[in-house]
Amino acid sequence: MGEVGANTRESPCILFLVLMVSLLVVEKGGSIPIPTTADGPQKPVTVRFDPSLRKGSDDLPMDNPKLAKRVPSIFPEQISLALSTHDSMWVSWITGDAQMGPIVKPLDPSSVGSEVRYGTESGKYKFVQTGAASVYSQIYPYEGLLNYTSGIIHHVRLQGISSNTKYYYKCGDSSLSAMSEEHVFITPPLSSPHSYPHRIAVIGDLGLTSNSSTTIDHVVKNDPSLILMVGDLSYANQYITTGGKGASCFQCTFPNAPIRETYQPRWDGWGRFMEPLTSRVPMMVIEGNHEIEPQAEGETFASYKARFAVPSQECNSNSSFYYSFNASGIHFIMLGAYVDYNKTGMQYAWLKQDLANVDREVTPWLVAAWHSPWYNSYSSHYQEFECMRQEMEELLYGFGVDIVFSGHVHAYERMNRVYKYSLDPCGPVYITVGDGGNIEEIDTDFADDPGKCPGPSDNQPEYGGVCHINFTSGPAKGNFCWDKQPEWSAFRESSFGHGILEVLNSTNALWTWHRNQDAYTDNAVGDQIYIVRQPEICHFKKRNQTINSPLSSINANCNTHAYCMYFLCGETNFNLVKGILVLLLFSMMHII
Repeated sequence: MGEVGANTRESPCILFLVLMVSLLVVEKGGSIPIPTTADGPQKPVTVRFDPSLRKGSDDLPMDNPKLAKRVPSIFPEQISLALSTHDSMWVSWITGDAQMGPIVKPLDPSSVGSEVRYGTESGKYKFVQTGAASVYSQIYPYEGLLNYTSGIIHHVRLQGISSNTKYYYKCGDSSLSAMSEEHVFITPPLSSPHSYPHRIAVIGDLGLTSNSSTTIDHVVKNDPSLILMVGDLSYANQYITTGGKGASCFQCTFPNAPIRETYQPRWDGWGRFMEPLTSRVPMMVIEGNHEIEPQAEGETFASYKARFAVPSQECNSNSSFYYSFNASGIHFIMLGAYVDYNKTGMQYAWLKQDLANVDREVTPWLVAAWHSPWYNSYSSHYQEFECMRQEMEELLYGFGVDIVFSGHVHAYERMNRVYKYSLDPCGPVYITVGDGGNIEEIDTDFADDPGKCPGPSDNQPEYGGVCHINFTSGPAKGNFCWDKQPEWSAFRESSFGHGILEVLNSTNALWTWHRNQDAYTDNAVGDQIYIVRQPEICHFKKRNQTINSPLSSINANCNTHAYCMYFLCGETNFNLVKGILVLLLFSMMHII
């Protein structure tokens, strides 16, 4: 019986080999192809920190030209865009001067109008929309700490705009002759399985350092049409109190501080720093731990909530901490890791309904983002948000989320498809891009390095409980950490950078991670892979349908699918098949 079972398992491998050989056509001199997730789980790769590089860089000073105010007080600055619906766009900006000192007096938001004039021809603004304005304050009633009140923050929603159209606009208050210069944006194509944004830049943990500047310069060079900012934006809370050098544990470094002061002018500097990009490319943000910024009265996230317009009402979340939006054929879900994520909470209920409303015939791609990663093999933040994973992972998997982006860990890591710590051909591709360039320096230690496995009391989240677990299966069974790079970790490297997602059609997307040290090298990439959706294999829950088990249909549907072959053949036979194919490939290159 044992021999019959073995032959039964190897038979699909032989069929797969024959099929692949019959389809293999290679031109002499052809380049090595970009790998795809359909090839099956990749062998884990680690690229350690290059000692010729610096682990970090200093914060840019407030008088740096990129951070300094460049317009008179009444004129708009820190202009930014955000997607709303298929026929609307948010435009945001700030007027007036922020104040900082022992005593501050908020500005009157009604003293300056919130107005956007726009049209499809340069200099001809046929349309006008008005919006709302507000201010916020950051208050610290402690000796030696300074209070802050913001400039006037304006948000205007342009409604009734056309898709895939170039618009020219000015913002400000025309009654005061205080309008901005002309800016331009292009709306995304209409939601459809055949249309997608040109390029999507994914950035995490950016900050305002020299490394941050290199990252944004590199992003601009890559010409995105949409930006995902996955938390930890300005690092205003680490500019003064940590002496500009960063501290991974504030309470450890400053045990007698009554509260963690944040230097709010850094937010204004960050808005100016980003304006050349965000005034023409929509930026979608989600909060990170550095946006918490607690005040004396217990208020948190004041700057995040006031400064950024997000489509929370449009998607019925009514919270800027979690929301969703469409960008052509992609449905994005932005989740909050620092608000209630339990199954009994409002965020979970909203998420469940939002997922149920997604029409995969219109938006085939389902992409999620939040700040703190669930899958992470670095020592830093290891299993820190295990509670959130345990609450939400099954729901996201059941609806077939394709890709998940996170930050928080200051390095890069891409996972093989995974679900509940096991390789799974229908699991999402999790990607960590917390390497934008912030003051806290790059993370270089891995949890599987000797002596680097965190202890039970390490990596306490700033929100939520602690749910650290030992693995219950696989090579690390019974242990808190692996003793080698986990099988679900495909590629990891300690370098600053950003990612670009290019969705090509309803089933294929090209993901490229760009390292900062390659910014001025043509065609250089740090990591690249085609992410392939296979809806014919992974039957997930759709609108008004019940969940089918994705794995139940694999044996019947994936005879020619390499990822499934990994499970059908076993690791040894699968790698044997791949090795034979490589030998055949090189042989054919010499024969042709």
